[in-house]
Amino acid sequence: MTNSSLLINTDQRGVCTIKLNRPEKHNAFNAEIIAELLDALVQVNSDAGIRAVVISGVGESFSSGADLEWMRASAKFDEASNIHDARQLSDLMRVLYELKKPTIARINGSAFGGALGLIACCDIAIAIDTAEFAFSEVRLGLAPAVISPYILMSMGPRHARRLFLTAERFSAADALAFDLVHKVCAADQLDQETDKQIAMLLKAGPQAITVCKALVPRLTNEQIDTELTVLIAKLRISAEGQEGLTAFFEKRKPDWVKD
Repeated sequence: MTNSSLLINTDQRGVCTIKLNRPEKHNAFNAEIIAELLDALVQVNSDAGIRAVVISGVGESFSSGADLEWMRASAKFDEASNIHDARQLSDLMRVLYELKKPTIARINGSAFGGALGLIACCDIAIAIDTAEFAFSEVRLGLAPAVISPYILMSMGPRHARRLFLTAERFSAADALAFDLVHKVCAADQLDQETDKQIAMLLKAGPQAITVCKALVPRLTNEQIDTELTVLIAKLRISAEGQEGLTAFFEKRKPDWVKD
């Protein structure tokens, strides 16, 4: 199946591969791709023939996170509209995290901002060794609010706090050390490493997989604060958020950076 922003294919094994398909925008999120991906995951969840899901990107990037042109435009909307957009992203992350099928993030390139939420929500994450990562939101006067619960569950609060605050780029090797990803490999080994994980998943009973996925949040008492969506909506329309986005497009430093 092909949508404007996604490439979706299910093979004879029942492995559904969903690729973000905006390579000219480094597979950045906008309202359309979020809605399409959410709809695709809901369909996958109810399809008994699908045994596993792989999330990846077309081109050289996994995803650059939110499309800044979309965010710049939405910053001019009222708070209610921005909360709606944030809730859509929140729903996407929750559905991916709670999906009954096992999920693999096949990280074919760099990932920034909200894309790290997709990675953290997947059960297994495999990255090429040249991929780079960053929580870049604070440099735009924003915050990784919607994805933060999933990031903390994968990386822990100590690593997350530093990387949220500094917005520094880190390597695939660092992502492995921080527990954001489980395996790192050369680009020409990515399909092979992904298939190794798929082969192990397909040997398991589908119902047992579903129960195992439900065990972890139940036993660790994980709570997702849905009101975090309000925080990002308010920041997006704030003076600081608008200054950060404007500065980015004008290729200048925002006013809080002093020389």
